[in-house]
Formats: sequence, C-alpha cells, structure tokens
Amino acid sequence: MSENTPPNQIIEAGGEDSNPIAPTSSVRSLKELIERVSGKDLQTKGEREDAGIAEVLPFPFLALVGQSELKLALILALVNPSLGGVLLLGPRGTGKTTAVRSLVDLLPQIPRSLCFYGCLPEDIETGGVDAVCPDCARKFAEGKPLSKMDRVRLVELPLNARLEDVVGGIDERVAVHDRLRLKRGLLAQADKNILYVDEVNLLSDEVVDALLDAAAQGSYTVRRGAVSAVFRSRFVLIGSMNPEEGRLRPQIQDRFGLRVIVHGLKEPKERMEAYERVQAYLAKPRQMIGQYADETALVQAEIQQARDSLVNVSLSEEVAQIGLKLISQLNIDSLRAEITLFESARAHAAADRRDEVSIDDLIVVAPMALRLRRSSYITEYLDDQNAEEEELKTIIHQTIN
Repeated sequence: MSENTPPNQIIEAGGEDSNPIAPTSSVRSLKELIERVSGKDLQTKGEREDAGIAEVLPFPFLALVGQSELKLALILALVNPSLGGVLLLGPRGTGKTTAVRSLVDLLPQIPRSLCFYGCLPEDIETGGVDAVCPDCARKFAEGKPLSKMDRVRLVELPLNARLEDVVGGIDERVAVHDRLRLKRGLLAQADKNILYVDEVNLLSDEVVDALLDAAAQGSYTVRRGAVSAVFRSRFVLIGSMNPEEGRLRPQIQDRFGLRVIVHGLKEPKERMEAYERVQAYLAKPRQMIGQYADETALVQAEIQQARDSLVNVSLSEEVAQIGLKLISQLNIDSLRAEITLFESARAHAAADRRDEVSIDDLIVVAPMALRLRRSSYITEYLDDQNAEEEELKTIIHQTIN
C-alpha cells in the first residue's frame, strides 16, 4: 500500500446501503486488499440494463469469488513480466477466461516508444547513442522525449487466427499501389503487452511454432518474397486450457512460468455468491462495475507502485540456496524453474512493500512456479540412458584391459 494514500481512500462504492470496506490503513498488503474487496456485497436492485451490442465491459477482477491462487498469479505477472507468464488449467466454467479479461482495468503504465523502430531511452542507457536510430539520437541530443507513458494492453490470440494474422504479412492497402510493405501481426502488437491465448492447447502447430520462436527471442523475422522485417515481441504470455480437450505440447508448456490448477468453487455459499454477482453484472454491468471502481483504481495504483519498486527488491544468498535445494530435491531439469521461482518471489515481496525476498515468499509462490515441470517420459529415458552408459563403460574397460 502507498504510504501517501489517505486512510479513507477505500469507500463504500455501492452507496449508503453497501457493506463498509475496511479503511486503507488497516490493509497491510496488495494481496490482503484484493481478498478483502472480493468479499464485499453488491447492490443488485433495479431494471436490467442494455449494455449495447459491441460494447466491451469486462467483469470486475475484484468481484471474482474465491480462486485466490489464480488471482495472485495474474497479479504477480503484472508486477513482474520476467517471471514468464501464467498457465491456467482447469475444467470449463471455472472463470479462467473471465479472470484474464478482467485484468484490463488493473494494467500498469509503461514507457511506449514514439519511434517507428521502437527506440527507447533504455536502449541508450545500455548501448549508447548508436543503439537507436538517427532521428532518436538527434531527439535525445535535443532533450526531446523518446517515449510516453501508456497503459499495457491485453492482446488476445484467437484460435481461428491464421499464421499471417499472427506474424504479419503484406500490407494490402499499400500493395494496390505497387509497393510492398509488411504489416505487424498479433505477436508484434503484443510487444511489451500481455498476450492471452484461450484454449492454448488447441492452437495449430504452425502458430505454436511462431509463438515459441517469438517468446524465446523477444523478436521474430517475417519474409515475404524480397521484403523482410524484424518485429519485437517482448510480451507476457498468459494461456488457459481445459486438459480434457487435449494435452499441451511440452515445448510451449515450458514457456509458461506460473502454473495454476483452477478448481470449481466447493462451498455452496461461494457458488451462490458467484451466481448473484454474475446476474448483477448481466442486469446492470455499469452499476456493478461502478461498485468496484474506487477499489479497482486503488489496486491498479498498488500494482504500478509494486512494479516500479521491483528493481529495488533483492534476493539474499540464504533464500536463494533454499530455493535451489528445493528445485534439486524435486529433480527439475529446466533452468526456467529458478527464473520463475525467484522472479515471482521478488514480485510477491514488492507487492507486500518489502525490498528483500523472504522464505515466506518462496513458500507462497513455489507451488505455482514448480508444479508440472517434471516429465515421467524424460525420467524413464534418462534412466535407460544412464544404464546404457554404464554398460558401455564396463565393456570398453574390459575390452581394452
């Protein structure tokens, strides 16, 4: 929580009849704030409201009932893009897609390049003036800004997307004038944004290959005849899937940092509360969203503050060794396990307004960071290979001696 936030910042958004929410001063962390706001009651009186055919009004993130691990994983991904994204696995109707789309009002601000080539001030900090285009080098020398603050966007990759839609292709508007120019695809549009893939296990192989290449390199190349272009694609990947509809290719599963198993709500009281909130949203979406507007703005500010302070969060040698020992005991081969575990722990500490990772942070994020990283096939394969290696050594030793 921000130290400068007034004690009465969280108000009774539903009016005088709403249940009061505890004042900001009594909430100790972003996680506690989300849990407390998610439990408040709604005002559901009034006529059904027509939201309009093409209007998009996402369900409020803070109105999601239960699913604390799911909500925490998504928040940590907003705080720290370096943790590797989130994979949500669970049955149909458990709120996976709704939760991701409801992040729209919580997305933080980032510096967005004003240059066609995507030059940023950080490029000059790391590579000098030669790392940017001549126009941006001139602007930098003149003291003009190279970027502006802009909100992170949620870019969805639909299942019916063609490969050309994903990576880009010939700009037909320019081609009619006998000129060739490549237009950006969804992967380029997702640069420094969030890329969401619903039913990620059902993507076509060619789209998965393009996605893997872009996620691994942070950029990708498109060639169409004599024309080629390189597009940046540094995005946070979020995917959701229902395991009964098909398995996810191991190559792309390994690209996801946090893995959340989403279960249906067990308590009848929670299921009834979820039903009532959905009905309130369908009847009067604006009124329902408005009841969470103040708290949503406060959480968005907390996420922004945690993201900005992340650079100051350190990982001690003691905590790091405990994390490494945990990964070793689980026999996890992928080095991405350490990246996800430590980066998500740093994000959890930043969200809790601390500048050093504790063992408690590891305890909270370890299940999400380390589950579904072992393969029975690889284990059996390596065991067989080790047996063969021992046999080879024995035969070679006996034959030579």
